Amino acid sequence: MITTHLSPTLKHRFPSPLHCTSHSHHHLPVHLPLPRRYRHLAKPPAVAGSAAPDLLASVESVASAASVLAAIVLVHESGHFLAAASRGIHVSQFSIGFGPALARFRLGPVEYALRAIPLGGYVGFPDDDPESGFAPDDPDLLRNRPVPDRLLVVSAGVAANLAFAFLIVYAQALTVGVPVQAQLPGVLVPEVLPGSAAARAGLLPGDIILAVPGAAPDPSVPVLVDLIKASPSKKVPLTVSRTAPGTVDRRSLELTVVPDTSADGMGRIGVQLSPNVMVTRVNPKNLADATVLAVREFTLLTGTVFDGLRQTLLNFSQSAEKVSGPVAIIAVGAEVARSSADGLFQFAAVINLNLAAINLLPLPALDGGTLALILLEAARGGRKIPREVEQGIMSSGILVVLMVGMFLIVRDTLNLDFIKEML
Repeated sequence: MITTHLSPTLKHRFPSPLHCTSHSHHHLPVHLPLPRRYRHLAKPPAVAGSAAPDLLASVESVASAASVLAAIVLVHESGHFLAAASRGIHVSQFSIGFGPALARFRLGPVEYALRAIPLGGYVGFPDDDPESGFAPDDPDLLRNRPVPDRLLVVSAGVAANLAFAFLIVYAQALTVGVPVQAQLPGVLVPEVLPGSAAARAGLLPGDIILAVPGAAPDPSVPVLVDLIKASPSKKVPLTVSRTAPGTVDRRSLELTVVPDTSADGMGRIGVQLSPNVMVTRVNPKNLADATVLAVREFTLLTGTVFDGLRQTLLNFSQSAEKVSGPVAIIAVGAEVARSSADGLFQFAAVINLNLAAINLLPLPALDGGTLALILLEAARGGRKIPREVEQGIMSSGILVVLMVGMFLIVRDTLNLDFIKEML
């Protein structure tokens, strides 16, 4: 299952903004906890005579983002496939997508297919196929292999995505350089909702909240959010830095915001908040320098992705609305591609890392769920879990994930600007 996650920190790094039964190894839709700023993508301003070029640019950027996702699926499934082949395990199918086959061919015992529903892919094993020609006790069927072999095959998809993410970051370091963030004082206000408490108080997009007198000098985003939530209908004084009109100079001013009371009784002011950072690009001097930069960037991205996933799971009731499917992810990728082609490096690396992180969760229909069952078998002294129980767990997991995936696809499609305009 391609399931991925962007943490708030990663937003600033963009230039603009397996379930394995013994029969098949499936990956289902991309689920991404997208930052709210990416959930409703704004159209570029219309220019007379530019409709055709804008349409062409949009098509090209969407195709670029979709190609990134397809490549990630291909890498993930290739990891499982190559691991099985390296251990002499029988494989019957290699598919990108689900549903009716758009194209297929057979090479030796394996059928390769490109299918109509782009919700992931799968590697098929003939363990339960009575027409495969293999005896049920064939030692080269996946289910009959020792625990280490099965662990290798199931975990190889995650390993492939981690390796691919590093190669992407390394290629970025060699070509366009690696972005480096410097933390600056205060909290940035990228967006203010019209008519909100923040707008009534005079906050503007681009303002930097430097302090909340008496409460939080040089506040962080979590501190400021907690303070606002705890202050419904109370005056909250803010020290704000703002660029003077027509200049690059900033001036300090004092504002007072009175948070509105939301349905859950907490305060809200109607702004987007993010860390105030400055991003510069570092170019390596040689291959050794590029390697150091790539390792540092890969480590930072990996830590941020895994930490962001942890925070999402711990606060799922609050973050569930930010989970998005393949449509929203392609929309984000298209926006990145329109802004800067090199932004696709970070987009692809983050999606790979998210896929690896999510698939390690011990849930049915994910690699982690299968790994958990194999480890449980090992803990039972090699006594296999009854086939009916294993398949029941995995089948129910696939059904749930498919339902969630279809819901996200429909919801995210209805949230697209051009769809809203037609409705």
